[in-house]
Amino acid sequence: MSELAERRRPGRPRKERGGASARSAILRAAAEEFAERGYEAASLRAIARRAGVDSALVHHYFDGKSDLFAATLEAPLRPDRVLDVVLAGPREAVGESLVRYLLERLDDERASRRMLVILRTVLGGGPGTRMVREFLVREVLSKLAALSDRSDADLRAELAAAQLVGLIVTRYALRVEPIAGASADELARRVGPVVQWHLFADPLPPLDGAAPAGE
Repeated sequence: MSELAERRRPGRPRKERGGASARSAILRAAAEEFAERGYEAASLRAIARRAGVDSALVHHYFDGKSDLFAATLEAPLRPDRVLDVVLAGPREAVGESLVRYLLERLDDERASRRMLVILRTVLGGGPGTRMVREFLVREVLSKLAALSDRSDADLRAELAAAQLVGLIVTRYALRVEPIAGASADELARRVGPVVQWHLFADPLPPLDGAAPAGE
């Protein structure tokens, strides 16, 4: 073995492998980092170190951590890009727009098959559950809930996430009728207002004289 090969760090991509191999190395390192540390704690710098590349190369291939995470999962849609779509419409229709956007894309057969793989990861527990939940809550729902300017934005985001994940599991994984056969428009009209309420509704009346939530 040459002295150069001996000095090469384990896992460092050889320069002659080209861009595709460097990107693959980053994806493998990201999958390991997300699984071990979760979405919140993982950093692009740590992923670059694990892949044996400069952090600038990670930014060359991926827009940011959310982009890299979605690529790692081979996700059929980009939840973090939903914001541009749902916020383009009226504020009072955010919940309905969000549900419709997700369902219309997941109704694609290829996308729904890939989503089933992701759902099995989530439902199976372990690191996959934590990183998917953190991604959905941080990149989409927390940002929406923060628009309500309430102190309970975290709770609002988690409740909205529970509603959306429950709908996706019921429709695509369990295929429970009539939800599985209902149109995206029908479900958006019925479930959207519930998501909207979780995200933006005024706090519930106080219980036993306690201060209202979010105040």
